[in-house]
Amino acid sequence: MTPPAVVAGNNHTLLAEVMRGGIAESAHMGSVAVCAHDGELLYAAGAPTFLTFTRSALKPLQALPFVAGGGVERFRFSDPQVALLCASHSGEIRHIEAAADMLAKAGNTAAELQCGTHAPYCFEARGEVPPPPPYSPLSNNCSGKHSGMLAYCVMCGHDKGDYLAVDHPLQRAIRQAVSCFSGVREDALVTGIDGCSAPNFAMPLAALAKSFARLGAATVDPDYGDAPRRLADAMTAHPEMISGEHGADLALARAGRGDWVSKIGAEGVRAMSIRSRGWGIAIKVADGNMRGLHAATVGVLDQLGLLDAAARATLARLASPTLRNLRGIVTGQIRSAVVLDKCGGSGRPDATILAQ
Repeated sequence: MTPPAVVAGNNHTLLAEVMRGGIAESAHMGSVAVCAHDGELLYAAGAPTFLTFTRSALKPLQALPFVAGGGVERFRFSDPQVALLCASHSGEIRHIEAAADMLAKAGNTAAELQCGTHAPYCFEARGEVPPPPPYSPLSNNCSGKHSGMLAYCVMCGHDKGDYLAVDHPLQRAIRQAVSCFSGVREDALVTGIDGCSAPNFAMPLAALAKSFARLGAATVDPDYGDAPRRLADAMTAHPEMISGEHGADLALARAGRGDWVSKIGAEGVRAMSIRSRGWGIAIKVADGNMRGLHAATVGVLDQLGLLDAAARATLARLASPTLRNLRGIVTGQIRSAVVLDKCGGSGRPDATILAQ
């Protein structure tokens, strides 16, 4: 389907600037949506209805059918493993071992993972050169998600060989969950293929924010029971499983001290739940460059009044990253330029837009 122009329009605004010599050398445009769990748009910048592929920010929603169906209890997954279902991990030993154990508990093997392989991200994060290939699919940042998908197939008696097919029962269950949480009709979710080969969906940015507001709610969900809360609890209790020791999502979780669920996605996407406020936040950097995303995220949190002194200190490296040249000389910095507008009236995105 061709997305409607009103949704796919690019009326973005400035989110972050790259400074050099006291002037802005480059700029990253994008949009922000802050929503309540019922979809009310509370704050926005740019185009909050911009049609956005959710990428890895979708992972908590992709885990909903498995958790709601009793998979955690059946296969005795630990809380860190529940967090790994939602992870874009860095391939640390703890991530690899947890994914391998998840596979074993469900009677699956690493050879059945269809996520592909890449060098573990932990090496780059530590400034190290990774060993040469081949790499195990367990090191793939999505191996936790795929281990959960295979376990769902075992639990429900579905074929595992084509578990990533768009029309597979697993993927249909995921699509239904995504539609339920986002408020976007199933037939209006734009389908693409993610980097790990799993189906992924595009939706208005505000719909992603709504999804995360609902994910972080303390109450029992009317459709998925305590599964959303269990996923959010695991993500906040074990953020080291979500990204890795040097990951931005880990830093944000630590700064939020149990209140913030954060999940990054490729191409400049981040979704967050501010659980104490009942808010969901979704951010999209239009050019897909991740370097502007972190500063913009901290800028959004700051304007929402969510940063105290401790949180500022924890997020200092994300708020204004220092740029250096090959000799280590400081050449500039990245800084947030986000300006949030408080939404008037009902603050609700046009229902016809969310239903497109």
